[in-house]
Parts: sequence; structure tokens; C-alpha cells
Amino acid sequence: MIPTLNRRRRLMAEINVVPYIDVMLVLLIIFMVTAPLLTQGIKVDLPKAGAEPLPEDLREHQPLVLSVDAQGRFYLNIGGDEDAPIDADTVVERVSAVLRREPNTPVLVKADRNVPYGSVVEGMSLLQESGAAKVGFVTDPRDNSARRGRR
Repeated sequence: MIPTLNRRRRLMAEINVVPYIDVMLVLLIIFMVTAPLLTQGIKVDLPKAGAEPLPEDLREHQPLVLSVDAQGRFYLNIGGDEDAPIDADTVVERVSAVLRREPNTPVLVKADRNVPYGSVVEGMSLLQESGAAKVGFVTDPRDNSARRGRR
């Protein structure tokens, strides 16, 4: 009679993390390459102001941003070429189309600090003409240390 081997195989209780590390490194490289591409738009020197961020209910929609550069030209973050200036009629067409499709879309104005006040007012009136009930402004955060020094 041949003796039977009653040895049980010991189960391996370790997790091989090498594949997870590989996936993590690939994702890291993808995010590093795509992150600079996400910051697109027109170069605008924003004014500084102490303002609150957008409320949570408005953050779920991609905001519609009307940019006004230092020369008073308009740009929208929707449409064909976002880096090309557009005229007032095109602003009204595109904004009204977006607001008809998604009325809860936040509408923001991003204007250069050196733009003439009339150009900002004209942009806001175009947005209101398009059906925007509320229009917000994009600003840079204010430097509180500089403000304390002026007192």
C-alpha cells in the first residue's frame, strides 16, 4: 500500500500589487499629459475680489463663460473655435441655444481688468437678451495680506 500524502496546500494570503502599481503609473502619466489641455480659453487678466465659489447646485452643470479680452472682443467656451472672437449676434445665438437645451446652466462673465466698462455691460446685456436670468463674474481671489497693509 502506498502511503497517501495528506499534506494540504497552504493558501497564499498575499495580494500581488504590482499590476495595480502599473495601472496607477499609467493613469498618472495620462493625467499629467491631459491636465494642461484642460486649461483652455482666452488669456484674461482677472480682477481680484473676495467672492464665494459657485453653490453646489450650480457646479453640476458645465458653466457657460463669456470672456471679454482687453480690446473688448467676445469669446464663448462653446462652439467651434473657442479662441476665435465672435460677434454679438453669434453670442446671442449660441447662448440662447444652450439655455433652451439646459436652462440651469450657470452663465459667467470673465472680463479682463483693463477692459472698458461698456464692453462688460454690453456682454451682460447680450447674455440677458439670450435668456440668462442670472449672470455671475469670474474673478481671482483677493490677497488679504495686501489689504491688511492698506489699513
